[in-house]
Amino acid sequence: MMPCLRLLCAALLLAATGAAGAARIDDAVTRELADRGHVDVLILLTDQSRPMLAPLAPGADYRLRRRALVDTLRDRADAHQSELRNWLAARGIAHRAFWLVNAIEVRLAPGELEALAARPEVARIAANPRIALRLPPSRSAPGPAAPAAVEWGVTTIRAPEVWAAGYTGQGVVIAGQDTGYQWDHPALKRQYRGWNGSLADHNRSWHDAIHAGAEPNGCGFDQPTPCDDHGHGTHTAGTFAGDDAGANQIGVAPGARWIGCRNMAAGVGTPARYIECMQWFLAPTDLTGANPDPDYAPDIISNSWSCPASEGCTVGNELDGAVQTLVDAGILFVAAAGNDGSSCGSILDPPAIHAAAFVVGATNASDAIASFSGRGPLAGGDPIRPDVVAPGVSVRASETM
Repeated sequence: MMPCLRLLCAALLLAATGAAGAARIDDAVTRELADRGHVDVLILLTDQSRPMLAPLAPGADYRLRRRALVDTLRDRADAHQSELRNWLAARGIAHRAFWLVNAIEVRLAPGELEALAARPEVARIAANPRIALRLPPSRSAPGPAAPAAVEWGVTTIRAPEVWAAGYTGQGVVIAGQDTGYQWDHPALKRQYRGWNGSLADHNRSWHDAIHAGAEPNGCGFDQPTPCDDHGHGTHTAGTFAGDDAGANQIGVAPGARWIGCRNMAAGVGTPARYIECMQWFLAPTDLTGANPDPDYAPDIISNSWSCPASEGCTVGNELDGAVQTLVDAGILFVAAAGNDGSSCGSILDPPAIHAAAFVVGATNASDAIASFSGRGPLAGGDPIRPDVVAPGVSVRASETM
């Protein structure tokens, strides 16, 4: 890293603040520990602030700011987490550290929770529940009778008119975190950033956040090649970039490139998996998880998942900070409005509730709001949500093969 950037990072690195007394422990943590004898948690450290970076000079490369942001976040995590990581390692407690959010994921056994909560750098010990993907109840509602070369949803939003003007998404990289992706699907292969037309290289174009100990699933764990054990991710990729160069123009931006991260095993995610994918997008690594490089970050991130409090997801502030940091880095964070409509105030869960997210609701073939699609206003937040709506009922896209 250039010396001036290192000095900037050091100057912006905030000092750790000590917590008075024991850390807050979520009720769900103590309940699960009592019921199961172990519990997966997120240790949230005291400093969860976002770095404040100086504005770039006019005409400067935006990547300079992104690199400085990543360096500052990584330096903060190293400074605040080092003693805690050593403490965990000395006790043989497996852990996974994050820098996008100042947090560490661990599995705790009885006798470890109280000692951990007493450490001064620990602010909160949060639950890390396993959350099943909730699909719209009207997934099978009827759409147009027959497939078209250009799918009806793409035509409805008048994307072909934009293509005719010369804009197909060329030069843009779209990322998705979902159930995984079938990268070599005929409608997706040409657009995958890890494919150069003759060879595949998945470094910095694919990450698997599903590790040993996760739910049994059809892909396994830590897959070095993109895989989708559920089909939802492959479907959504087709919606944003699918095109088989033939009679299946199913995607809105067929000239874009795409990359992916698997954040669910058999359709089940956790807050730690969501954070891991978001962190990887900001600085994609190679397949070993090393050499993060923010120059490979996407321009847009597509998110069709939710983290509902009703299912134990209580890491809302930290997810909010993660989304805002990605937006600070110049990345458009797109989130589905959710499937809890049709009443007002039915956008309920992260990431759609976060102010920095660009929220998309669903319409049907009659161009009316889908009955299941979430609606604003947000509780104590934006009165107008979603930001836009688009076809989301019986949309034909790329299905796993």
